[in-house]
Amino acid sequence: MAATSVLFLLLATFAAGASAATFTVTNNCGSTVWPAATPVGGGRQLNPGQTWTFGVPAGTSSGRVWGRTGCSFNGNSGRCATGDCGGALSCTLSGQPPMTLAEFTLGGAQDFYDISVIDGYNLAMAFSCSSGDRIVCTSSRCPQAYLFPEDNKKLHACAGNSNYQVTFCP
Repeated sequence: MAATSVLFLLLATFAAGASAATFTVTNNCGSTVWPAATPVGGGRQLNPGQTWTFGVPAGTSSGRVWGRTGCSFNGNSGRCATGDCGGALSCTLSGQPPMTLAEFTLGGAQDFYDISVIDGYNLAMAFSCSSGDRIVCTSSRCPQAYLFPEDNKKLHACAGNSNYQVTFCP
């Protein structure tokens, strides 16, 4: 009986890992960006040309990735000029405007993603999934981004279990 329980636990762990999405965040800007991600991922410093990769479990809804600028940290606390999340390096809550947002919901069979500038604009961004369209936003009036809450034609879909790329200064 114990062997069956262990086998079930191993299979469940493998299945959960197999359905996770991988997010790769790249800083193509000429200056340092401090990307943040919620509800998983946290945050970190990315110098020009660096990347950050993290996993997001299937079923994650209301996920966000954004870039923070003008940051100064001492350990895990500090402050950012844009996108600050309560002075934390590793964010557990969303940032403060202005911030360009990559938003996603990992739904299982189908995922949804978009870029939003409803909360302001602070960095040029590209966002794509491995089986969908690439969205590029290089200004506050970005035609591919959500510009206001009633905007309803900017949502993109891709196959579930896709991997994602967020690029600052594409």
